[in-house]
Amino acid sequence: MELLKKWTNFYIEAGCDEVGRGCLCGPVVAAAVILDDNFKQNLVNDSKKLNFKTRMELDDYIKDNVKNYAIAELSPEFIDQHNILNASIHAMHRALDKLTIRPELILVDGNKFHPYNYIPHQCIIKGDSKVLSIAAASILAKNYRDRLMIELHEEHPEYGWNTNFGYATKKHQEALIKHGPTKYHRQSFRLKYD
Repeated sequence: MELLKKWTNFYIEAGCDEVGRGCLCGPVVAAAVILDDNFKQNLVNDSKKLNFKTRMELDDYIKDNVKNYAIAELSPEFIDQHNILNASIHAMHRALDKLTIRPELILVDGNKFHPYNYIPHQCIIKGDSKVLSIAAASILAKNYRDRLMIELHEEHPEYGWNTNFGYATKKHQEALIKHGPTKYHRQSFRLKYD
Protein backbone atom coordinates (compact mmCIF):
# COMPACT_ATOMS: atom_id res chain seq x y z
CA MET A 1 0.00 0.00 0.00
CA GLU A 2 1.27 3.45 -0.92
CA LEU A 3 1.97 5.53 2.17
CA LEU A 4 0.82 9.15 2.39
CA LYS A 5 3.61 11.51 1.43
CA LYS A 6 1.89 14.53 2.99
CA TRP A 7 -0.72 14.72 5.74
CA THR A 8 -1.57 18.25 4.58
CA ASN A 9 -0.40 20.40 1.69
CA PHE A 10 0.22 23.50 3.75
CA TYR A 11 2.89 22.78 6.36
CA ILE A 12 6.47 21.59 6.77
CA GLU A 13 5.79 18.21 8.37
CA ALA A 14 8.09 16.19 10.63
CA GLY A 15 7.25 12.53 11.10
CA CYS A 16 8.25 11.08 14.49
CA ASP A 17 8.52 7.57 15.81
CA GLU A 18 10.30 5.74 18.62
CA VAL A 19 11.56 2.23 19.17
CA GLY A 20 12.46 0.15 22.21
CA ARG A 21 9.47 0.77 24.46
CA GLY A 22 8.90 -2.91 25.19
CA CYS A 23 12.55 -3.86 25.68
CA LEU A 24 14.01 -4.94 29.02
CA CYS A 25 17.28 -3.10 28.43
CA GLY A 26 18.99 -0.41 26.41
CA PRO A 27 17.77 3.07 25.53
CA VAL A 28 14.55 4.18 23.95
CA VAL A 29 15.39 5.75 20.57
CA ALA A 30 13.37 8.25 18.54
CA ALA A 31 13.78 9.80 15.10
CA ALA A 32 12.24 12.79 13.36
CA VAL A 33 12.17 13.10 9.56
CA ILE A 34 11.22 15.94 7.22
CA LEU A 35 10.75 14.56 3.71
CA ASP A 36 11.97 16.19 0.55
CA ASP A 37 9.25 16.77 -2.06
CA ASN A 38 11.13 14.47 -4.46
CA PHE A 39 11.50 11.62 -1.95
CA LYS A 40 10.64 8.32 -3.67
CA GLN A 41 8.71 5.65 -1.79
CA ASN A 42 11.02 2.76 -2.74
CA LEU A 43 10.66 0.08 -0.07
CA VAL A 44 10.10 2.48 2.83
CA ASN A 45 7.43 1.10 5.13
CA ASP A 46 6.74 0.45 8.80
CA SER A 47 10.08 -0.85 10.15
CA LYS A 48 8.32 -3.84 11.76
CA LYS A 49 7.30 -5.05 8.28
CA LEU A 50 10.85 -5.00 6.91
CA ASN A 51 13.62 -7.52 7.46
CA PHE A 52 16.94 -6.46 8.97
CA LYS A 53 18.84 -6.41 5.65
CA THR A 54 16.22 -4.29 3.84
CA ARG A 55 16.01 -1.84 6.73
CA MET A 56 19.77 -1.39 6.83
CA GLU A 57 19.91 -0.85 3.06
CA LEU A 58 17.23 1.84 3.34
CA ASP A 59 19.16 3.70 6.06
CA ASP A 60 21.55 5.57 3.75
CA TYR A 61 18.84 6.15 1.14
CA ILE A 62 16.62 7.86 3.71
CA LYS A 63 19.45 9.93 5.21
CA ASP A 64 20.66 11.05 1.76
CA ASN A 65 17.24 11.89 0.33
CA VAL A 66 15.25 13.66 3.04
CA LYS A 67 15.33 17.38 3.78
CA ASN A 68 16.26 16.84 7.42
CA TYR A 69 16.43 14.07 10.01
CA ALA A 70 17.57 13.61 13.59
CA ILE A 71 17.90 10.71 16.03
CA ALA A 72 17.92 10.84 19.84
CA GLU A 73 18.18 8.27 22.61
CA LEU A 74 17.33 8.25 26.31
CA SER A 75 19.03 5.97 28.80
CA PRO A 76 17.59 3.18 30.95
CA GLU A 77 18.15 5.47 33.97
CA PHE A 78 15.95 8.16 32.41
CA ILE A 79 13.30 5.52 31.62
CA ASP A 80 13.39 4.29 35.24
CA GLN A 81 13.01 7.85 36.58
CA HIS A 82 10.26 9.07 34.21
CA ASN A 83 8.51 5.86 33.00
CA ILE A 84 8.67 4.49 29.48
CA LEU A 85 5.79 6.53 27.99
CA ASN A 86 7.25 9.86 29.14
CA ALA A 87 10.75 8.76 28.09
CA SER A 88 9.46 7.81 24.61
CA ILE A 89 7.78 11.19 24.15
CA HIS A 90 10.80 13.03 25.55
CA ALA A 91 13.06 11.14 23.11
CA MET A 92 10.85 12.38 20.25
CA HIS A 93 11.16 15.93 21.63
CA ARG A 94 14.94 15.51 21.72
CA ALA A 95 14.98 14.35 18.10
CA LEU A 96 12.86 17.37 17.13
CA ASP A 97 15.31 19.63 19.04
CA LYS A 98 18.11 18.37 16.82
CA LEU A 99 16.39 19.16 13.50
CA THR A 100 17.92 22.13 11.70
CA ILE A 101 14.63 22.91 9.93
CA ARG A 102 11.72 23.91 12.16
CA PRO A 103 8.60 21.87 11.37
CA GLU A 104 5.17 23.49 11.26
CA LEU A 105 3.30 20.25 11.98
CA ILE A 106 4.48 17.17 13.91
CA LEU A 107 3.09 13.78 12.88
CA VAL A 108 3.44 11.23 15.68
CA ASP A 109 3.08 7.47 15.52
CA GLY A 110 0.67 6.37 18.26
CA ASN A 111 -1.97 8.04 20.38
CA LYS A 112 0.04 9.99 22.99
CA PHE A 113 2.28 13.03 22.72
CA HIS A 114 3.09 16.10 24.83
CA PRO A 115 2.91 19.53 23.16
CA TYR A 116 6.23 20.63 21.73
CA ASN A 117 7.33 24.28 21.29
CA TYR A 118 3.84 25.51 20.33
CA ILE A 119 3.97 23.46 17.12
CA PRO A 120 0.69 21.66 16.34
CA HIS A 121 0.86 17.88 16.33
CA GLN A 122 -1.27 15.03 15.03
CA CYS A 123 -1.20 11.59 16.67
CA ILE A 124 -1.80 8.82 14.13
CA ILE A 125 -2.41 5.26 15.32
CA LYS A 126 -0.30 2.88 13.19
CA GLY A 127 1.15 6.02 11.60
CA ASP A 128 4.30 4.12 10.60
CA SER A 129 2.19 2.07 8.16
CA LYS A 130 0.21 5.08 6.88
CA VAL A 131 2.54 8.09 6.56
CA LEU A 132 5.87 8.04 4.74
CA SER A 133 7.75 10.45 7.03
CA ILE A 134 6.76 8.41 10.12
CA ALA A 135 7.76 5.17 8.37
CA ALA A 136 11.16 6.69 7.50
CA ALA A 137 11.59 7.81 11.12
CA SER A 138 10.69 4.32 12.34
CA ILE A 139 13.41 2.81 10.12
CA LEU A 140 16.11 5.26 11.26
CA ALA A 141 15.24 4.78 14.94
CA LYS A 142 15.12 0.98 14.69
CA ASN A 143 18.40 0.74 12.76
CA TYR A 144 20.17 3.02 15.24
CA ARG A 145 18.93 1.01 18.21
CA ASP A 146 19.63 -2.38 16.62
CA ARG A 147 23.23 -1.37 15.85
CA LEU A 148 23.66 -0.19 19.43
CA MET A 149 22.29 -3.45 20.88
CA ILE A 150 24.61 -5.47 18.60
CA GLU A 151 27.55 -3.45 20.03
CA LEU A 152 26.35 -4.04 23.61
CA HIS A 153 26.06 -7.75 22.81
CA GLU A 154 29.87 -7.87 22.53
CA GLU A 155 30.03 -6.82 26.19
CA HIS A 156 27.32 -9.24 27.38
CA PRO A 157 26.90 -12.05 24.80
CA GLU A 158 24.98 -14.27 27.25
CA TYR A 159 21.75 -12.25 26.78
CA GLY A 160 21.55 -12.63 22.99
CA TRP A 161 21.05 -8.93 22.29
CA ASN A 162 22.44 -9.37 18.75
CA THR A 163 19.23 -11.24 17.86
CA ASN A 164 16.60 -10.22 20.46
CA PHE A 165 17.73 -6.57 20.68
CA GLY A 166 16.74 -6.42 24.33
CA TYR A 167 13.22 -7.86 24.06
CA ALA A 168 12.07 -10.47 26.61
CA THR A 169 12.79 -13.61 24.60
CA LYS A 170 13.24 -16.99 26.31
CA LYS A 171 17.05 -16.73 25.96
CA HIS A 172 17.06 -13.25 27.48
CA GLN A 173 14.83 -14.36 30.39
CA GLU A 174 17.00 -17.42 31.04
CA ALA A 175 20.13 -15.25 31.07
CA LEU A 176 18.49 -12.92 33.59
CA ILE A 177 17.71 -15.89 35.86
CA LYS A 178 21.31 -17.12 35.59
CA HIS A 179 23.29 -13.84 35.57
CA GLY A 180 20.90 -11.17 36.84
CA PRO A 181 20.50 -7.71 35.25
CA THR A 182 23.32 -5.58 33.80
CA LYS A 183 23.75 -1.81 34.06
CA TYR A 184 21.91 -1.61 30.71
CA HIS A 185 18.72 -3.19 32.08
CA ARG A 186 15.73 -1.05 33.06
CA GLN A 187 15.33 -1.57 36.79
CA SER A 188 11.69 -0.45 36.71
CA PHE A 189 10.81 -3.27 34.31
CA ARG A 190 10.05 -6.87 35.31
CA LEU A 191 13.48 -8.49 35.32
CA LYS A 192 12.83 -11.45 37.65
CA TYR A 193 11.86 -14.67 35.86
CA ASP A 194 11.52 -18.20 37.20
